[in-house]
Amino acid sequence: MEQTQEILKQIKKLEISTKYLVDKLIAGNYRSLFNGQGIEFSELREYRSGDDVRSIDWNVTARYNQPYVKEFVEERSVEVYFILDLSDSESFGNKISKKRKALEIVASLMFAALRNNDNIGIFLFTEKIEKFIPARKGKKHVLQILSSIISFQPKSKITNLKATLVQVSQILKKRAILFIVSDFFDSNDYSKPLKILRRKHDIILLKIVDLREQEIPQIGLIELEDKETGEQILIDTSNPVFLRKYTEIVLDNELQFMSTLGKLKLDCIKILTDENYEVPLRNFFKKRIRSQ
Repeated sequence: MEQTQEILKQIKKLEISTKYLVDKLIAGNYRSLFNGQGIEFSELREYRSGDDVRSIDWNVTARYNQPYVKEFVEERSVEVYFILDLSDSESFGNKISKKRKALEIVASLMFAALRNNDNIGIFLFTEKIEKFIPARKGKKHVLQILSSIISFQPKSKITNLKATLVQVSQILKKRAILFIVSDFFDSNDYSKPLKILRRKHDIILLKIVDLREQEIPQIGLIELEDKETGEQILIDTSNPVFLRKYTEIVLDNELQFMSTLGKLKLDCIKILTDENYEVPLRNFFKKRIRSQ
């Protein structure tokens, strides 16, 4: 009972804390950006006075020697899925954990999708999908999803994006907007399943970063534990050999990630755990809307 009350309290706090951002920034931009995603061809008919000339099908017009226009209708439902990494590396954070930051961002985007009357669903994953909630409409459904995220206890500690994305592509048959939320610390090459998903779905990556993982302060001997494997090791943070190797690992991971982004032409919103995520989201929406 106490746990349920705590979850409800957290959800209410999320709703209140994200309201300003959704009202002032996300909702309108979200609608502008994603409303056109669910447009499908309806019929071809003769041009009538007042029709938008941009809808004229010039090939058919030339064939029949009179103007014809294409009519489109908006699909009744747009599906939005969040693919959320809840492996143990997400619990890391200097001031706020990556998991908490991800939860705030996901909640903001979910409430924006709710305003747009979209169907919303989620995949919670570690080394595979551990929980799948199919997309549906309504505030009650969104609150249930947020409750599931807050109360979720992963069975595995490690990340495997490759296996997860393969599963997602097998489950989702209908075109959807996919927000993949992770720190993308994964030694597996997930570019191929990501490429397959990219062919059918609109994909946005949300990379959650904590600066303490990028640079370890030189404070002498410390004991580190790998959150995903549980391995503990004593290291000397002042040792130049260790610092060089650690920097190489971080750099290699970042280069692999950036290479995947470039090859697949994917959008990524990079968000630091200790920063306000309003600016990265605003920049993303501006860039996306300009490129439409």
